[in-house]
Amino acid sequence: MIYKKNTRQKISENGQAIVLIVFAIIGLIGVSALSIDGVNAFIDSRRADTAASAAALTAALTRIEGGNWRAAALATAAANGYDNNGVSNTVELNTPPLSGPYAGNSEYIEVIITSHMPTSFAVVLGIPAITSTAVAVSQSKPAVMGEMFPGYALVSLAPKTKCERQKGFWIHSEATINLIGGGLFVNSNNPACAFQSFGSGSVRVRDASRISVVGGADIQKPKLITPYPIETGIAPIPYPPPYKMPRAGCGSKIATVDESTGTMTAGNWEDGDFPPEGVTTLDGGVYCIQGDFIVGAGQVLQGGGVVIVMEDGNIKINGNAQVDLSAPKSGPNAGLLIYMPIGNHGVIFLNGNDESNYMGTILAPGADLYINGMDSLRGAAYHSQIIAYYIEVDGTDNIEINYKDEQNWDTLSMPEVVLVK
Repeated sequence: MIYKKNTRQKISENGQAIVLIVFAIIGLIGVSALSIDGVNAFIDSRRADTAASAAALTAALTRIEGGNWRAAALATAAANGYDNNGVSNTVELNTPPLSGPYAGNSEYIEVIITSHMPTSFAVVLGIPAITSTAVAVSQSKPAVMGEMFPGYALVSLAPKTKCERQKGFWIHSEATINLIGGGLFVNSNNPACAFQSFGSGSVRVRDASRISVVGGADIQKPKLITPYPIETGIAPIPYPPPYKMPRAGCGSKIATVDESTGTMTAGNWEDGDFPPEGVTTLDGGVYCIQGDFIVGAGQVLQGGGVVIVMEDGNIKINGNAQVDLSAPKSGPNAGLLIYMPIGNHGVIFLNGNDESNYMGTILAPGADLYINGMDSLRGAAYHSQIIAYYIEVDGTDNIEINYKDEQNWDTLSMPEVVLVK
């Protein structure tokens, strides 16, 4: 028997294979085109995001500085590849933002960059361009006059501390701190011991104010801390703190002493320890001190409307000294009692007998502060906001810090630029 090959069927099968291969190649080209153009579109989208963020930050900073923020924002966008030509891209600037959570708030600036990226391969599939939109919002917070660290009477500024030494806030022995009118803020980010309470050391907040700690706490006796648990893990503040520091100075004026009355006039003092022997009263004004400020046991020192500027040296107040000092009630130094500039890394021992009083801000952003006494049972108190780098409290006294903003120093918060979106 003779069999013949079906050549017509073979030719038909070969033709079908070619058609399938052609379609497969077209599919692969399409997928490749979309992949290449998709990657390019992703890169362009990221570039637009970066450009919008940079333009928003530039706009906010320029506005704070009083410049033409719109021109600055457009220049920054152009430098990043988006020149607002109306064809390949547009750059839109809005203040306040047109929508979203910041709409209607003129502190915020919105930058919208729309980019039309021509495609290289997807045009074959009818996609001539890919459009992406980037939105960034910045905030320009102007300087505002007000209290430093609102809500806090006692502030430890050190951003980094240790557990065995250089402690952020440490209260021990049998000392008790009573806080009225403001709470306690500890800026240390130490996760284990930014706030430390040992022995019978007690912190009592007598109103709705808070104990707020950036890092963690090591508390031996929780019942001695009120409120408890304290706030931990809160946002830190920058150091140096974002406030305009005092400009209290004495110029060329020299402090003088009236030995017959034990009274001293304001001015520069460079002749040994301050106050000099025999002085019991300080006239109102600014005292610029180059040495140590020492009030010994049994000494009396009083003065109203005074500002103590510790340009150099330390402060050491004995527990048996009687101190009654108050800050000016008006003028540029109103509410400022003791100022140790940030470059003075000295030591301050705050103390006094049971009839002593301090009224006004004690500001020492670079100093170690030790609060050792002044029992409040007979009326002794700090009517002060007390701010230092490290703070340690010890002794056996019941110490009162009664803070009222109107009795303390107000200043300008520094302008701030924030990228919020």
